[in-house]
Amino acid sequence: MCYNKAVCKTRAEVDNMTTVILVFALSVASMLLLVFLKPAVHVGHTAISIFWVAPVAGVLVLLLLGLISPSEIGAGLTAPGAVNPIQILVLFFSMTLLSVFLDEAGFFRYLAGQIMRRAGTGQMKLFVSLYLAVSVLTVFTSNDIVVLTFTPFICYFAKNAEIDPLPYLFCEFVAANSWSMLLIIGNPTNIYLAASSGISFADYVARMLLPTVLGGLTSFLMLLLLFRRKLSAPIGGRAPDVLPMDRPAVCLGGVALGGCVVLLVLSSYLDMPMWLIAAAFCVGLYAAAAVLQLVRRQGMRLILRSLLRAPLDVIPFVLSMFMLVLALNKVEATALFASYLSGSGEILRYGVASFLAANVLNNIPMSVLFSSIVAAGNASTGALLAAVIGSNIGAFLTPMGALAGIMWMAMLKDQEISISFGRFTLLGAAISVPTLLASLAGLYI
Repeated sequence: MCYNKAVCKTRAEVDNMTTVILVFALSVASMLLLVFLKPAVHVGHTAISIFWVAPVAGVLVLLLLGLISPSEIGAGLTAPGAVNPIQILVLFFSMTLLSVFLDEAGFFRYLAGQIMRRAGTGQMKLFVSLYLAVSVLTVFTSNDIVVLTFTPFICYFAKNAEIDPLPYLFCEFVAANSWSMLLIIGNPTNIYLAASSGISFADYVARMLLPTVLGGLTSFLMLLLLFRRKLSAPIGGRAPDVLPMDRPAVCLGGVALGGCVVLLVLSSYLDMPMWLIAAAFCVGLYAAAAVLQLVRRQGMRLILRSLLRAPLDVIPFVLSMFMLVLALNKVEATALFASYLSGSGEILRYGVASFLAANVLNNIPMSVLFSSIVAAGNASTGALLAAVIGSNIGAFLTPMGALAGIMWMAMLKDQEISISFGRFTLLGAAISVPTLLASLAGLYI
């Protein structure tokens, strides 16, 4: 029998906190194991990803143990305000589908072909052109889509031009994850962290402009330093053919994406939620594209291909991670984590912690967790943006830093290009650590 109820309650709370943290850690570890060992199951010719099964199982365990209830989950999923995960997912999917439409219309493939064909015989010109193109495209579209689209073309070009593909593969991957910080829409982690804090599109850009520029320039200089010898060799072989694009569809998609970005910048002045603006442009684009395809008598293939590329596995993944973090909030684990990060040097603490955590948890789970840690610790906007920086730059410290990195490594394996975990990490550390410090310095300034 316990005669001191306060002590008993404290012990029960500690036990609950320990259990929730353990379930969270096991869920994330199991997810990463699935990503590396069994990322998908094949049903006929269709591959269905299963990495999200682990966090869903973690939520079910917490429900069975009574550490979180269905009513608490329902309240969290329908909560008003910026932290609502449904609205965040709508924003993410809308921007993804806008970018995917442009990709399916051939825009990215056409641009990649043009860059490589116009490189001439100098590798340095090709390298700089590729870095600039990937950087600009990433700012206005999505880092994952740009990386996964350009990679096959780089492999194909390098083989035909008889050059080492490694400098260009790291060039596109680093550029995409350096410049994706500039706008909220550049990375799913930006969307989650920024939207959950309620920071406006314009305020986000104003604060992240200098950190992104400093980080981008630093990553570019580090790439040149590491690969300068390989880039001094001339290009041999022949340039690949430039693939055509569907110009009317590309124009339609470009207008929709451009209009969406403009209204997102003005969203705080118009008092319109970002998720609603993005959803309206996405629906409008696909409706207009359907009319265009019917007028041209081309059927719905372009639209169907685009819709089929929607990353539906992100839905159970993000929602289950949100529920796991809800449980961490309930047992005050996020407040405990926040206590370790609060104090002097908050920007550096959050930046380094998120940078490292992205490579332990993967950057999307890390972003879901850190959004709650920032809220629990009443951290500053600077601390939140430091976590944004860590989530982006942490993606190229190791292949585990982002799901796109893991998919990128798998694509290279299919192309018979071998980059070991150790070599990636060695090069990644040499580039990412100076880039992180430069970006955080820009945030301090």
